[in-house]
Amino acid sequence: MRELIILNRDCDAIEIPSGTKRVLPHLTKVSISQFLGSSYTVIADMGYMCRIDAKDADALGLTPPEEKELASQVFSEQMVWDELKTVFDPEIPVNIVDLGLIYACEIMPLDQGGKKIDVKMSLTAPGCGMASVLKADVETKLARIPEVKEVAVEVVFEPPWNAGRMSEAAKLQLGFDLDYGTTPAAGMSR
Repeated sequence: MRELIILNRDCDAIEIPSGTKRVLPHLTKVSISQFLGSSYTVIADMGYMCRIDAKDADALGLTPPEEKELASQVFSEQMVWDELKTVFDPEIPVNIVDLGLIYACEIMPLDQGGKKIDVKMSLTAPGCGMASVLKADVETKLARIPEVKEVAVEVVFEPPWNAGRMSEAAKLQLGFDLDYGTTPAAGMSR
């Protein structure tokens, strides 16, 4: 049983999996199902799942986590991949890189200086209402990197995503049997 938290103020949230923006009212009871990347996945007492951004942690009575400082670091391709690994599907406790959702990531120099990053990514299901949320997460995370002046993220569905695209670590974390095929763990029905 997860601890119930009573929101101490109205709080912006995004309903999962529809992607619908809503406001959870003051005194709503929620339980945190996961905190990964920069958001909390909560179950509201009204019976639905929502995502709350870390910037609103105070509504949960928590201190917002400090973001890693990137401005003083030197740009590298590894930094791009590290930032992508801080983006999580709110229903699945695995980052989008290990889920195999990043199909391409191209880093190009710009004529006027700086870098442009083009990302092609997919989702675990074509009809996922969280597509715009995950896309915005990727754009925001990559735009924080020093020297990055432009970020373009395209959500694609060809080829269709499948569990075979996941890293072995992700498969183990989600309970997939590596020897006998890919049977999803309970709760991963998308």
